[in-house]
Amino acid sequence: MRLCYALVAVCLIGGHHLVWAGDRGTPAEAKAMLQKAVTHYSAVGRKQALADFTAGKSPFRDRDLYVVCISNDHRVSASGGFPHYVGMMSDVLKDASSKPLGRAIVESVSTKSQGTVSYLMTNPLTGDTEPKLLFAEKIGEDVCGVGAYNPG
Repeated sequence: MRLCYALVAVCLIGGHHLVWAGDRGTPAEAKAMLQKAVTHYSAVGRKQALADFTAGKSPFRDRDLYVVCISNDHRVSASGGFPHYVGMMSDVLKDASSKPLGRAIVESVSTKSQGTVSYLMTNPLTGDTEPKLLFAEKIGEDVCGVGAYNPG
């Protein structure tokens, strides 16, 4: 019984820092989601795909994984995690140290159609600043990516 009370106390006092492994997406799941996004973009066209990504529903949103896209004119063209950014210049996307992520995402695919970006981000589930890895791919007029918190 004491163990039960102790667990309840931990959850009430510091529960926002408890994150079960299943509560977050993995880098492998982020890559898989990006491939689903690429396939979907090709199948339904740009306009519908971007709307679907921004809607933030499965299979383009899962726990802390979501699709973000940046258009050729450096505007956020889709964001399943922060739909209010759609239409804004991509420099609105910054990491925990104010590093411009929009530029880094676009540059990651400048020499080939796929790339990665490593950065620090405040994890909304834990409140801690954690390393994150984003997988990006050039699709039509956009660069799309999916990032996952990556403990190491």
